[in-house]
Amino acid sequence: MIGWIVLGLIAGAIAKAILPGRQAGGWIATLLLGVVGALVGGFIGGELFDVGLKNFFSIETWLVAIGGAVLVLFIYGLVTRGSKR
Repeated sequence: MIGWIVLGLIAGAIAKAILPGRQAGGWIATLLLGVVGALVGGFIGGELFDVGLKNFFSIETWLVAIGGAVLVLFIYGLVTRGSKR
C-alpha cells in the first residue's frame, strides 16, 4: 500500500512537470492529486487496455499512473481556473 502511495506521489510530481502552470493548491495538493490520478489511471487502464497498477516496477504501471495524474491535474486546472487565491 505504501508503494502505491509513493507511486502516486512521484506520478504527481512528474505530471506537474508535464503540465506546468499555476494550479491552485501548490505542491502538496498536486502530489495528493497525483495519488488520486494514479488510481484513476490504473482504473481506466485496467478497464480499457487490461493494464493497471499490477507491478510497481512495470513500465505500464508507471505510464498509466502518470497518465492518470496528468488527466486529474488537467481537469483540476480547468475547474479551478477562475478561482482567486
